[in-house]
Amino acid sequence: MQKTLREIAELINGQVVGDDQVVIRGVSGIKEAVEGDITFVANPKYFPFIEKTRASAIVTPQEIKTAPKPIIRTENPSLAFVKIVSLVNPTESRHPQGIHPTAVLGEKVSLGNGVAIGAYAFIGDNVSIGEKSIIYSGCYVGYDTKIGNNTVIYPNASIRERITIGNRVVIHSGSVVGSDGFGFVTVDGTHHRVPQIGTVVIEDDVEIGSNVTIDRARFDKTVIGRGTKIDNLVQIAHNVVIGENCFIVSQAGISGSTTLGNNVILAGQAGVVGHINIGDNSVVMAQSGVSKSIPAGTTVWGYPAKPHDTAKRINACVHNLPRLYNTIAQLKKKIEQLEAQIKISENPRRNG
Repeated sequence: MQKTLREIAELINGQVVGDDQVVIRGVSGIKEAVEGDITFVANPKYFPFIEKTRASAIVTPQEIKTAPKPIIRTENPSLAFVKIVSLVNPTESRHPQGIHPTAVLGEKVSLGNGVAIGAYAFIGDNVSIGEKSIIYSGCYVGYDTKIGNNTVIYPNASIRERITIGNRVVIHSGSVVGSDGFGFVTVDGTHHRVPQIGTVVIEDDVEIGSNVTIDRARFDKTVIGRGTKIDNLVQIAHNVVIGENCFIVSQAGISGSTTLGNNVILAGQAGVVGHINIGDNSVVMAQSGVSKSIPAGTTVWGYPAKPHDTAKRINACVHNLPRLYNTIAQLKKKIEQLEAQIKISENPRRNG
């Protein structure tokens, strides 16, 4: 598809600076772009590439006033570029259509209009699937589970029994929703499983990456709030409650009965202990270990996690330890020399 820069600017409500008749035929990253492509820059660390990119045009923030080539100035370059990608290179939709003859449906299954179920998927008894939802090949949906409208579950995901999934949810391949929580009682050296009889509730507009595990609650429910996005390889334990519009990044782990507020970010490999609260709009930076509750609006880092400014100062001190060690060793040696000289001066006859 070909569009002029002016047409693209109208789509994203941007302001063209330069030739608005430049024809755009593709989209690409600022480093990889070639002539005919449009690219974007949002992070200031990439601003130097404005001078170097081979793209024919660039979507920029409002603070960029001029450039060596035409630009479109916008309030949010990242969001604008999402719209451009959809326009110039729309994603082909090749979802399954209809009910494949090898799919297995239990008794009293309720299917809304336009539901698609792929080959060898298993749908248990009393399952309800809403309009235009898609269950890909090899999926397992356990009995008494309810799935909303326009939800997509990709191949080989497992949705266990008595789970509730909302509208417009996306669950990627290999994820397991509703596995048993990790609960055991040890008696005389033997571990006895504690029954996990609760459920999981996935609210509307949630996206769950590949190979994510979300455990069912022990008694009540594990909850993933509306609009939350979960990256690949994340572990969410029993009775966890995650608020709305959170980001949980790859390899993060949340222990049981912990509550996250709204708009919380857990960065990659963050670990959170159980039975604590993380307040609204908090950020847990990568590889942090959270052992205590975090107030709203706090950014923490490190192990154990501390407020970011405090953690940076501690880290700076740790990096200085080799230098401080050498300094102390030198001072110790000088003190020993001075003490020896004092002894000599105090006992002139003995040393004479």
